[in-house]
Amino acid sequence: MLPESIDTDRPVNGEDVRFSNFRYDSRCYYFLYIGELKAYGLNHFVREAMQKHHPDREVRFAAIIPDICVQYYDRDLIVIDPPGRGEAGTHALPVSCRMSIGRFMTAVSASPAIRSLIAQILTHQPELYLSLFESVVEMTLDEIPGVSILGPDKAIARRWNSKLVQFAELAGVVPLVEGEICRGRAALLARTASLRSTWRDGIFVSAAYSAAGANSAVTGSQNEVEQRFTVEDGEYLISRYIPHDLDPTVLGVVAGQDEVYIAGIADQHIVDGNRFVGSSFPSQVSAGQAARLREQTIAAGRALGRAGYRGIFGCDFLIDDAGDIWFLEVNARKQGTTFEFCCTLEQNLPPGSPSLLELEYHAVLHGRFPPGTVEMQDNRCRLHWETYNHKLTAPAVTSGYIPQNTRERESFARVAAGELAMDFAVVEHLGAPLKVLPGTFLARVVSVAKSRDRVALGLNQGIDQIRQTYYEM
Repeated sequence: MLPESIDTDRPVNGEDVRFSNFRYDSRCYYFLYIGELKAYGLNHFVREAMQKHHPDREVRFAAIIPDICVQYYDRDLIVIDPPGRGEAGTHALPVSCRMSIGRFMTAVSASPAIRSLIAQILTHQPELYLSLFESVVEMTLDEIPGVSILGPDKAIARRWNSKLVQFAELAGVVPLVEGEICRGRAALLARTASLRSTWRDGIFVSAAYSAAGANSAVTGSQNEVEQRFTVEDGEYLISRYIPHDLDPTVLGVVAGQDEVYIAGIADQHIVDGNRFVGSSFPSQVSAGQAARLREQTIAAGRALGRAGYRGIFGCDFLIDDAGDIWFLEVNARKQGTTFEFCCTLEQNLPPGSPSLLELEYHAVLHGRFPPGTVEMQDNRCRLHWETYNHKLTAPAVTSGYIPQNTRERESFARVAAGELAMDFAVVEHLGAPLKVLPGTFLARVVSVAKSRDRVALGLNQGIDQIRQTYYEM
């Protein structure tokens, strides 16, 4: 049995379920979401898409998450906290630390409580879909008969998330920054040293797998390379760093090698060369640049499609000071902008148009997009939005709490309708008191309005609120 409620500082002895407010109802049709709390809102779009195909039963979901919070405001949560996580046993305060996606998926796959729940669900429905923010090979629940992933094939996603594979496969397909692959740390050190005088603006170094600034860095000296990259048998991609101010990202869906849907273009906000802190929409790229970004994303999406990839993906670019576009990477998974684009499309597209998650549902299960699929041609509702991820870089203790806002989707609708001039929300605040370790998301801010200035006003207010809720140790 899953416990109804557990204090966050007292995990169940010998169990990995830290908290649950989920109750199974055999009259309903279920899917499971497995991923971080930040993507919880996507489940409502998945549920609505699935409801069209199961009109005789109410569709519900259980959200299996790793986030350690003091309070939970969302429904149908199961928090998995494997033994030995972080430093929880050595502090008076409970500890919140971010778990790697691989470790989390391994823990969920091995969880007796989750496997028991799956067995229970499958006695009342013929199949069970797993909705993942990212398809990873550590997820093995789909090996259970009747269970499948409602997203990209995990082996294909794993291969295409490698920077080395992208560099090799997309050469000649999209405009790649000058670079090369180094096999082993010795080759990395030797090659970066030889190129340092030629690539004077810096050398970008990335391990095969990196995201949000992890396992990668813009280096300005050999000492930085030596200190940051220490795996002797590692494989690395190095490329010339190009000074720039614009980092556009394009979100899309692949249904086949000839079917690529473009949701929209946003601007990423990057600090310290490669650390992502948020996004904003509409993008500040020109109309001509937007057209080229779409073309290049479609080209990359078709390459994914030829490899068998089906589902949501994103492409990151930079635009240099001369206005030229350079491809940076494919993210063979959902992006941080996926929920905001779902809300934007919902307001700008004709009523009844399939959502992004409905497009992925059809792409995965049927290899095509559903009837009525239409791309957003313009921002007719004049929606503007920006997000900010408050990710800690040093240990901290939370001393204040911002109640969870669960109406982000409603904010988009009310601003689009003119009911609100601006609205912002602080979401997923961890609560207090907690010790929070570096690399953990303390909270996010989402601001939406009909002008960039009003969005900035809301965003700054949200950031100020978060900063008053903790102190660094």
